[in-house]
Amino acid sequence: MPLITINLRKGTTPEERRSISDGIHAAMMDVLKVPTDDQFHVFNELDETTMIYQPVAFGRPRSDRLMFIQLHFNERSDEVKAQLFAAIVDNLRERAGLSEDDIAMVVIETGRANWWASGRVVNPATGYDERITDVPSTR
Repeated sequence: MPLITINLRKGTTPEERRSISDGIHAAMMDVLKVPTDDQFHVFNELDETTMIYQPVAFGRPRSDRLMFIQLHFNERSDEVKAQLFAAIVDNLRERAGLSEDDIAMVVIETGRANWWASGRVVNPATGYDERITDVPSTR
């Protein structure tokens, strides 16, 4: 049950937020093999006084479309996380018209025992949702 939090500037439309959510979720399904119905995304729209960043960071210009994406899920290998970052950037570029310069992400890994949702069944052998049959290596 990954939990995704997207922080961005006020002013996006419901359609834009749906495009962003669907792009992230498609990457999660492709790379992490999460089930189709395992989509839990929270959007926080912030004004310019509560979302502060430099207009140029790491030598790259950032626009008012900059968003910070927090991805909470069980531990995965560095290679899998790199694949996920790339897939999310590709999807957000294609589906939401975002520049990679306006996407910042962080993964917050949590222990498998720290998740609960009604109806979720964990495979005791893997510690993952029982519907995930292609459990990735964590190291």
